[in-house]
Amino acid sequence: MPVTFRKSFQILPNVRLNINRKSMSVTIGKKDGAKRTYSTTGRTTTSMDLPGPFGYRKTEKRGKKD
Repeated sequence: MPVTFRKSFQILPNVRLNINRKSMSVTIGKKDGAKRTYSTTGRTTTSMDLPGPFGYRKTEKRGKKD
């Protein structure tokens, strides 16, 4: 069974600092609305909750392109 670590802190209104075993990230946005997450691994995620059981998520990786 793997050991996991994850902690999230609210540093400003609508801004959270997320820490896990391998990286850190900053999430900007409201809990029930649109959010943007920037990770130290180079990943940027945009997500939004939509009415009902729907949601939107798009993840992009920074760095060189093939």
